[in-house]
Amino acid sequence: MFYIGVSEDSPIFLKGCRGMFKIVEQLMLTNVRIHTMNDNNDVIDKGYIYIKEGIITDLGKMMNMPRYNILKKDLEGADIYPGFVDAHTHLGLFGDSVGMEDTDGNEDSDPVTPELRVIDAVNTNNRYFDEALMAGVTTAVISPGSTNPVAGQIAAVKTYGKLKMRKRIDDMIVRFPVAVKFALGENPKTTYDDKDQMPVTRMAVAAVIREILERAKRYNKNKTEYENDPANHDEPEYDPKCEALLPLIRREIAAHFHAHTADDIFTALRIAKEYGIRAVIVHGTEGYTITEALKEETEGVLSGPIMTDRSKPELKNLAIKSPGMLASGGVNTALITDHPETPIDLLMVSAAVAVRGGMSKSDAMRAITAVPAKICGIYDRVGSIEKGKDADFVVFKGDPFDVTNKPLAVYAFGREISTRM
Repeated sequence: MFYIGVSEDSPIFLKGCRGMFKIVEQLMLTNVRIHTMNDNNDVIDKGYIYIKEGIITDLGKMMNMPRYNILKKDLEGADIYPGFVDAHTHLGLFGDSVGMEDTDGNEDSDPVTPELRVIDAVNTNNRYFDEALMAGVTTAVISPGSTNPVAGQIAAVKTYGKLKMRKRIDDMIVRFPVAVKFALGENPKTTYDDKDQMPVTRMAVAAVIREILERAKRYNKNKTEYENDPANHDEPEYDPKCEALLPLIRREIAAHFHAHTADDIFTALRIAKEYGIRAVIVHGTEGYTITEALKEETEGVLSGPIMTDRSKPELKNLAIKSPGMLASGGVNTALITDHPETPIDLLMVSAAVAVRGGMSKSDAMRAITAVPAKICGIYDRVGSIEKGKDADFVVFKGDPFDVTNKPLAVYAFGREISTRM
């Protein structure tokens, strides 16, 4: 690969280099096979991508490329994909080799904490941000853990900052909140059984969730009445838990339900139907046994991690065939690592394992690009290579599903980064 057309002292370069980035205002990637991952799944052979200030401004076939006097980089026939999206992680919430001081994913002193904002806990200096980026994961959806029936607000963030490697989370947000995290099954049960505190049964977990949703529903009604007619209605007393749930009750965001077994998934769907909220199933380990219900009653399944052991009873039916069966059954299926359960830099490897289990390569690639972006409401920014979207790309020579094949290059906001440790 080589650059042509412009020297580094050209005014189109921003002054200096920051971190691992070579920052340019404009760049043309040429002679590249573009896997757009758009709704038509278009592939453009011998194509070009024009990037301006970190955004995809134009793309098409080389024969139609405009004559811009800008920096060009010949990718020599390589394949380019959208930056990967991991739709369920705990990135930056759990450090390694540290212990309690860097463990911030679960506030298990109260089973109902929708007011918690995950962005207040994410340590962006965690080394896994850099490892994710070098592996092509340019967007990560970060969620609180699953000890609480109602755990908090989820964020979609970039794995890089706009200006430097030591970043501020506020400058990395793609969307916040993306969803509210709920959890069913073993994790909340065992957490509060140890504390001799409700909930310790599946009945109680569901009851706790219903109680706060009912409260939030009334709060929304009272607040809406006040906003529409303040002369005849009192403003409800501020309730941080209910306030955090307003976007969910108003269907502006979805509920991400941690659920492994079919019975827990059905409980999530039952609650979602009762309160008219949008449901996404996280993990869905036994989802491949109930694909019709998931197709009809959810916005999708964040499937995985599939590269893990059957470490608890809920995982006894874990199978690498699951993502493929979900996708072929018409369920919107994204692949996840649940980092640090599986390290986030192994997202592409997880896709290869899903292919080994029967998922088509097309579905597997969409499961780490377009589908998670759509499920999480960030497809306007990421998940496909289209005009107006962020210039986040992963470049491969050869088959990306070959686990020995690492990215040739990664681009973040149009800036090439090193893929070497």
